[in-house]
Amino acid sequence: MIKFSSILSRYEAAEFSLAEAAELLGIGERTFRRWRVRFEDEGEAGLLDRRLGKASGKRVPQDRSDEVEALYRRRYAGFTAKHFHEHLVKDHLFGWGYTWTKTFLHSRGLLEKAERRGAHRRKRERRPLPGMMLHQDASTHLWLSGQPALDLVVTMDDATSAILSAFLAPEEGTASTFRGLAEVFGQHGLPLSIYTDRGSHYFHTPEAGGKVDRTRPTQVGRALEHLGVEHIAAYSPQARGRSERVFHTLQDRLVKEFALAGIATAAAADLFLRDVYIPAHNALFSEQPSQEGSAFVAIPGVDLREILCVQEERQVGNDNCVSFNRLKLQIPESPLRAHFVKATVKVRHYQDGGYAIFHGQRCLGRYDKKGAIEETKQKAKKAA
Repeated sequence: MIKFSSILSRYEAAEFSLAEAAELLGIGERTFRRWRVRFEDEGEAGLLDRRLGKASGKRVPQDRSDEVEALYRRRYAGFTAKHFHEHLVKDHLFGWGYTWTKTFLHSRGLLEKAERRGAHRRKRERRPLPGMMLHQDASTHLWLSGQPALDLVVTMDDATSAILSAFLAPEEGTASTFRGLAEVFGQHGLPLSIYTDRGSHYFHTPEAGGKVDRTRPTQVGRALEHLGVEHIAAYSPQARGRSERVFHTLQDRLVKEFALAGIATAAAADLFLRDVYIPAHNALFSEQPSQEGSAFVAIPGVDLREILCVQEERQVGNDNCVSFNRLKLQIPESPLRAHFVKATVKVRHYQDGGYAIFHGQRCLGRYDKKGAIEETKQKAKKAA
């Protein structure tokens, strides 16, 4: 006020031009003229902001504020402000912004303010094309209410952060890895590389915390090498930061979404993930790659089932059977030779629980999860 009075008096004394007086006050010429008139008519009171004490026309009505508070307390307790606001807009036709929602929750004591972030860490640049690198990891958590902790196995793309596969498993391992890879490779094709931790199903690591032994590939390593996909090992938690951030989001949101949808079993959760949650998550959180195109390689004619499976060598016993997983797999009659006693064969254990025995590239027999020969079962069905 003192500054305005001083400049106004000097302007009236012709020391300043209108433009100079307005510039010194940091306002426009039109505003200065309006202030001058109001000051002459009403004195200092004329320069007060006339919006003070008046409700904004954009203000959220009281009944809507009460509704928001009730919804959060009764149905969305524990949701982050952003997650809650998304449901307000989608499910409750709420037309006001996220910032108001966050401020309102803070003001009512329903949500604590986030802690200040630490020092900036420069993150690794994303790959420019989808399919250049995938991340696969798992997170153990109480995903379903009333159920024990399960592992959520996620395979995501580095270039876009899009989740390409996600499902619940009792424990991550070779079987869950093959399932995730089969879902992604079957739908999108082969990537150039995949980035994982150094879990025992991914790599053999002779010394804890040491380098992986590339000369002793695991079942996963053998399959990826067969397909020509580079397997990259992470040597620090920070190296897996991209997938860790995704799991942080999933642990916060997915548990609540399962509860809202009434999901109680792992099978129902997998369907919900595939059909509902993953498409919505990718629409909200995935990013555009820096270059157009895709690095995924189509694999027409390749039977992934025969590659993404456990494969081990066995010697045929004197009874022309192969022992595997406490089962006796009887080799059926073959036109190749009278028997395969003492021969070295390969047993494949598939994701669906079935088995097969191979001698070289020729399949000697296929079996169900209990070890019964599939051909024998088919003949029995025909006879029946």
